[in-house]
Amino acid sequence: MLPIEEIEKKFYNKKILFISTKNLDYIRNTQEINWLKGLASEIEIICHPSNNYFIRLFFVYLKLLPKLIKRDFDGLFLGFAPQLLFPYFPFLPKNKLIVMDFFISFYDTLVDDRKKIKDNTFFSKALHFWDRKTLEKADCVVVDTKAHGEFFSEEFRINKRKIGVLYIEADSSIYQPHPREKNAKFEVIYFGSILPVQGIQVILDALKLLNNHSEIHFTLIGPIGSKFQVNEMDFPNVTFIPWVTQKDLAEYINQADLALSGHFSSTVGKANRTIAGKTYIYLAMQKKIILGDSDANRELYKPSTNIFYVERGNPQALANLIMDISSGNP
Repeated sequence: MLPIEEIEKKFYNKKILFISTKNLDYIRNTQEINWLKGLASEIEIICHPSNNYFIRLFFVYLKLLPKLIKRDFDGLFLGFAPQLLFPYFPFLPKNKLIVMDFFISFYDTLVDDRKKIKDNTFFSKALHFWDRKTLEKADCVVVDTKAHGEFFSEEFRINKRKIGVLYIEADSSIYQPHPREKNAKFEVIYFGSILPVQGIQVILDALKLLNNHSEIHFTLIGPIGSKFQVNEMDFPNVTFIPWVTQKDLAEYINQADLALSGHFSSTVGKANRTIAGKTYIYLAMQKKIILGDSDANRELYKPSTNIFYVERGNPQALANLIMDISSGNP
């Protein structure tokens, strides 16, 4: 694979046009914009703050067209979901640098991860074609882990030598540790958007095994109730919170003794190839964490006094590990 430093060299003292269809404050956008600002002589950003994806896409399309006509830039950086810019692919300049962040594959996400579309159907093949054609347009491709890059290279027949890894970083302006009060109980936290790759059912099953352990308290933040039929009476030592602001989330994490990171799914391939974004946040706040045992996690993290691995898809193993850590005997 291509060292990220080789991609960085291509940006030095260049005028870069950054385009993303995701919110400007999205963690991957802010990371990449700051990264490019440290390399490029100038960076112009095309993005839109609306929470409505169609509105964002409309304004990005509207602003991008005159830029592609004028072409007063040295290179393009297509951020989150470059596939959505496909109407402009025929107009992308062939003599300009084109770098894409291929953070997600539509094919992999909708077929294997969320299982919205069956494999080997017309629609799955169309998604596969869409992903492959997107990747073929790039001079360089940025991914979030080596394991993901290897998968994209093999699945879509893309040369590894144009793929580089840029690991996610936590926003240090929000997520910083600070002194806290001692908890009356051992406090465990998990937050997430409750996607299949995260393995929420594994967590819920593990928590059920621990519902008689009143010395441990769990805080689960995310829209669990909208995706799982959860009777809170079955979880006497769990507090469910639908969602919080990032500022409040940082406070919840700061107060925790242990953080569940994952991914914990054993049935979704992406769980083995990606590092949960929350992992970077937890470690930035110096928390003890439990990781699902995966190729991606082991790219960066070795077991230590603060980092623990558990078999993915095994609620009993997760429950046992939580009990061991809470008792000081991991």
